[in-house]
Amino acid sequence: MPRKKELIEGVQITGLADKGKAVGRAAEGYVVFVSDVVPGDVADVRLLRKRKGSWQGVAERITKPSPDRVEPRCVHFGECGGCKWQHLDYQAQLQQKTKTIQDSFERIAKIPDISYQPIMAAPDTYQYRNKIEYSFSAKRWLTQEEISSEQVYNHPGALGLHPPGNFQKVVELEKCWLQADLSNTIRNFVGDFARTHDYSFFDPLEHTGYLRNMIIRNSTLGDWMVVLSFAYEEEDLRIALLDAIVERFPEVTSLHYVINQKKNDTLFDQDIKLYQGNPHIVEQLGDLKFQIRPKSFFQTNTLQATRLYDALKAMADIRKEDIVYDLYCGLGSITLYLADQCQTVVGIEEVSDAIIDARLNAQLNGIDHAHFYAGDVRHTLVEEIVSRHGQPDVIITDPPRGGMHEQVVQKLLELAPRQILYVSCNPATQARDIALLKHAYVIDNMQPVDMFPHTSHIENIASLRRI
Repeated sequence: MPRKKELIEGVQITGLADKGKAVGRAAEGYVVFVSDVVPGDVADVRLLRKRKGSWQGVAERITKPSPDRVEPRCVHFGECGGCKWQHLDYQAQLQQKTKTIQDSFERIAKIPDISYQPIMAAPDTYQYRNKIEYSFSAKRWLTQEEISSEQVYNHPGALGLHPPGNFQKVVELEKCWLQADLSNTIRNFVGDFARTHDYSFFDPLEHTGYLRNMIIRNSTLGDWMVVLSFAYEEEDLRIALLDAIVERFPEVTSLHYVINQKKNDTLFDQDIKLYQGNPHIVEQLGDLKFQIRPKSFFQTNTLQATRLYDALKAMADIRKEDIVYDLYCGLGSITLYLADQCQTVVGIEEVSDAIIDARLNAQLNGIDHAHFYAGDVRHTLVEEIVSRHGQPDVIITDPPRGGMHEQVVQKLLELAPRQILYVSCNPATQARDIALLKHAYVIDNMQPVDMFPHTSHIENIASLRRI
């Protein structure tokens, strides 16, 4: 058996794994999860540790590059944690993501030979995100070249994205390719302004420093939102920075700030205040418009979300007299997108702010037969809702990465809709849940959708018909 820190030569890299790693197999037959490689590479791998029966390692050298290797576009690739697969040809990424779904259903759900639609490729593989959260840090991440130079770097702080697995430091970004270029201009301006005027950057270990985070959102209709997070109130400094943004960027239509004195960066429990402009930005999916507030959850790839919803609508066997339930509905984007197909649609979501958004967006679009309820799906999908709105003919479920609770799966079996459409961002938990349904339902169609190029993430729609 191999030992920790041992160098294993000639590891054949065969596929993608989670969190930006790839999976390989040594000549002796054991599996190794490896950083910094792509499928098709042959590499000499240094073993780091064993976890859950598999070795974790890092490639010390690539002895035979994969034919699917390409030159990454971003100068920060390999340091920043934003993209994992820029060095893998996009068509190869799509093949690997399809394989991930197929492997999950064969291995976990024990369902082979499923009928798949070809994966829906993203029309834009760069600048496709409508939201990025940047972090300030008192500790800038040094590149390998900077470390090797042995030069002493005195940097007053960094604004950018964290390197993989490191939430203490931040990679100072010159240009990020994930969002439209105005995002780079805003970020660089804010970072330069803060350093020029001696603003302190947050230290997540010491919990000191003033500037914490900055969220930038935009819409296809041209709206831009900026949310700045401060660690404590310092009114003169706060106003100076916010006013500078207002003066420099008339494109920002919604400017907010929050004083976050907690140890973590989540803002869902914080009071976010409007400083300038509209309280929301407006996005459009198909014929519908959606108001998006600072705390709103919305698909981060607008163009691909529209195509995903169109595919969902095409796969749905919804009739005009039908009652449709949408579980884990968020701000109701799927609920409202399908509302014109049915008599009644009911959305359930745990986050109460999202339900407020959903009701506002139903009013905005003149939809009066959509009904929304806030609460844990496990406890909210109860007889009261069924008796009020009727037995569902079709159920849409789009749970978070952890999938559905087993009690929710059991409730679906009890409700026995004609069709279940399961939208998932995690093929493993999707396959696990569908395995519990397969004695009563059969998969009649699947549509993978690539929402996040250059990452390991993949969305998948599974259509299940009652047997």
